[in-house]
Amino acid sequence: MSEHAPLVGITMGDPGGIGPEVIAKAYPAVRDAARPVVVGDADVLAAAIDVCGLSLSVERVDDPAGARFDPDSVPVLDLDNVDELVRGEVREEYGAASLAYVERAIELARDGGIDAIVTAPINKQATKLAGSEYAGHTGMLADYTDTDSYSMMLVEDDLRVTHVSTHVPLREACDLVTEDAVLETIRLTDAALRDLGVDSPSVGVAGLNPHASDGGLLGDEDGAEIEPAVERARGEGIDATGPESPDTVYVRAARGEFDCVVSMYHDQGHIPIKMLGFAGGDAVSGVNVTIGLPIVRTSVDHGTAFDIAGEGVASERSMVDAVEVAVEMTGAGP
Repeated sequence: MSEHAPLVGITMGDPGGIGPEVIAKAYPAVRDAARPVVVGDADVLAAAIDVCGLSLSVERVDDPAGARFDPDSVPVLDLDNVDELVRGEVREEYGAASLAYVERAIELARDGGIDAIVTAPINKQATKLAGSEYAGHTGMLADYTDTDSYSMMLVEDDLRVTHVSTHVPLREACDLVTEDAVLETIRLTDAALRDLGVDSPSVGVAGLNPHASDGGLLGDEDGAEIEPAVERARGEGIDATGPESPDTVYVRAARGEFDCVVSMYHDQGHIPIKMLGFAGGDAVSGVNVTIGLPIVRTSVDHGTAFDIAGEGVASERSMVDAVEVAVEMTGAGP
């Protein structure tokens, strides 16, 4: 591990979920590319190391920059928020703890104490019980960094997608497909691809309706909102194409025609990514990136998996990928 490797804060997620286990299992694979520090509870991580049967120990640290990064021990910024560990249950105190981990990591990233944040999964029911108004990490990260324009990018091997809207009902998502919103997502996508090392990004823009409205036969949103946004983006020098038929544009992107697809709503973008990432069985992969923030944030693309928490069988692949993408976005990647 290089002393110049990016300092990455990994938030532990819901203590009762698989977050602590995938962090523990991923640590040996990521410690060469990054200097990872877990933001969470040391005792919970130690319990995860035990159930996974790993030869690792936990080192409590007060400051990520002061961690020793011994290959056999995991540095933990110990917030000590968990009194009793019960896996697989939705608990208010676990929701509060997982929010506290994220808050601390954001503070560190804003102040330059860490170079990037990687988040393990939280449980939205638990955070709601704890009083959170956020549907997930993204809105919280945006508010805490005073960011107005942001989006979600999902990465799975050769396929990347971004979203005009995410966690809203489908009827509402259709209303959010406006020329300005689509254009801003295209801009964010182009900038994020450059951060990922793509020198001349090509952006495919999915239509909203089947066959991108088929020339107006299946609706007018594609012609009225999406097409003008693409034209404006091209006028700004962005290599954007669309609206493209959503039933084929993701295949074209996976084959290399586009570096990313701008999706109009949550499931339109999530389904192709998760089909690729989850089709391999237990080795769930995929990375969630919040683009448009003044800090680097990536995340695993899976949930808390309460049903297998504590069994030591959860795959660490998505966590490894998330750390690697975070490193790349700091400018230190290959």
